[in-house]
Amino acid sequence: MSGTTTAAARCRREAGAGANRWVVLVVLCVSLLLVALDATVLHVAVPAVTEDLRPGAIELLWIVDVYPLVCASLLILFGTLGDRIGRRRVLLLGYALFGVASGIAAFSGNAQLLIGARALLGVGGAMIMPATLSILRDVFPDRRERALAIGIWSAVAAVGAAVGPLLGGFLLEHFWWGSVFLVNIPLMLVSLPVGRLLLPESHGDRDGPWDVAGALMAAAGLFGLVLGVKRLGGGEAPLGPLTLGSLLVGAVLMTAFVRRQRRRAHPLVDLRMFARPAFSTSVGCIVLAMLALVGLELIAAQYLQLVLGLSPLQTGLRLLPLTVAAMAAGLAGAKLLRRFGPRAMVCFGFCLTAAAVVTLTAMGGNDKAGLLLFGFVLLGFGLETTLFGAYESMLSEAPQAQSGGAAAIGETSYQLGAGIGIALLGSVMNAAYAPGLSSVPGVPAADSAAAGHSLGEAYQIADRLGGASGGALRHAARDSFVHGLHVTLLVSAGLLLLGAVMALRLPRVMECGTPATDTGTVPVPATEAGDIPAPGTTGFPARAGVPAEVRASAAGPAGVPAQATAPLAFPAPAKGAVGIPAPGADPGDIPSPRDVPGTAETRVSA
Repeated sequence: MSGTTTAAARCRREAGAGANRWVVLVVLCVSLLLVALDATVLHVAVPAVTEDLRPGAIELLWIVDVYPLVCASLLILFGTLGDRIGRRRVLLLGYALFGVASGIAAFSGNAQLLIGARALLGVGGAMIMPATLSILRDVFPDRRERALAIGIWSAVAAVGAAVGPLLGGFLLEHFWWGSVFLVNIPLMLVSLPVGRLLLPESHGDRDGPWDVAGALMAAAGLFGLVLGVKRLGGGEAPLGPLTLGSLLVGAVLMTAFVRRQRRRAHPLVDLRMFARPAFSTSVGCIVLAMLALVGLELIAAQYLQLVLGLSPLQTGLRLLPLTVAAMAAGLAGAKLLRRFGPRAMVCFGFCLTAAAVVTLTAMGGNDKAGLLLFGFVLLGFGLETTLFGAYESMLSEAPQAQSGGAAAIGETSYQLGAGIGIALLGSVMNAAYAPGLSSVPGVPAADSAAAGHSLGEAYQIADRLGGASGGALRHAARDSFVHGLHVTLLVSAGLLLLGAVMALRLPRVMECGTPATDTGTVPVPATEAGDIPAPGTTGFPARAGVPAEVRASAAGPAGVPAQATAPLAFPAPAKGAVGIPAPGADPGDIPSPRDVPGTAETRVSA
């Protein structure tokens, strides 16, 4: 038993320090893939769920929305809890909960049980998402390698979001609707033991008690804000009691949370991170990018199906180039970031995405497949370039001890930006669409008003009316929808250009200081001499220019970072090199320049 435990611990230590860190990345990407799949796979199963369980309108809304609602609300709670009790521990608990909840959801016999299971899936997702990013931050202390790892991580997220509906459609053609949840269980059964064996444990700052009241306050406040934003996005009246009440309660609780954190000696989230321009700007860029594009993507899907008459499968295939371009941008992100720096990369991503959005204003009532392909490729590449640069800058700027909280802040900003974008761009779309149906010849005023709610409802009313008036209403609705789409695209382009201006506050060059450790991380314990790899093996470059005596004397007691009596200057890596640690330094041995005053940094620029 003890031998097995020792071997497992040794594997985990080596995973963060040697070539096995890329195996750790694979495990983390599988985790992300599951969460991304579950966020979209249910969309195509809604008709089958409705036919089988017969949920009411409100119940159906909760079946779809409870997962992202709960997940977004608990990100800060579980992100900071991982910093406190161990990120690997929280991740493995999230795996287990995700698998159990998937089984419950698959065999739910009524809508209430399915809603509860989806809520549990949201809890599991909130445990998994920030843990993957914070462990990635810990396993890849060298920023150049971390940038490459984040690129792969983000490409997997794009794959999950795109594959979800396609996988769901395939399963529904051969099995019942519960199969879209059962697919999670085998992956969880593999991820749990593999993660326990390979993933290294790490902690953040554990000084002082964990702020339980603050964590619950943040969860309740985010729940209210996200619920209110989702109701606005669903077309609810802004001054409705539930919508307005949710927003007010959420805003009050989050304000109280911020004030509480500023007063505490050991805050749950160190709000001083927002005083760093790179961190606060990166968070703002994530919010603005999602605000400008998520609502637009939903409107584009409606355009493809309702205006061009494509099937759901054809719509998914038309949107697939967007996902492929996003994957390519994620994989190329590390090289682009080193070559151009965060400021130019994020600005370029925003401008490219704005250009794609303006290009798509040429869409009309007829199918222009080439134009759509070109526009979606630009859109996917530009969006992923923006998000990659923003996420990498945010995570690298945060102290390592706060990486769980920083990852949770990034994911929360993503969710809030998406929700606000759906509400904002949906409102713009409705404001531009509805007036075109106010005076259609031969259509009663009540029917015109109802048709102004959505294009789908307008088609239903047109079919019921029939004849010339029905045809006139259908034609007017299509034209009004295309006009509304053009207006929404232009508003989105304006928001994206605003994001490009905001990104000018990011650093001009990628600051590649020596890998960071602090008192919040778990150092790799000392091993026997036979366990230490020779220079140049297992992913470590040879320590050129550093005498053996210096290397031998640099090691301090366990848990204490090694200190050098004089700073060593390390040359920048050769142009185009990807994932090369700084020569002369083991990842994790030397503190970050931000955390230790007077330590020199190496800047990599074009």
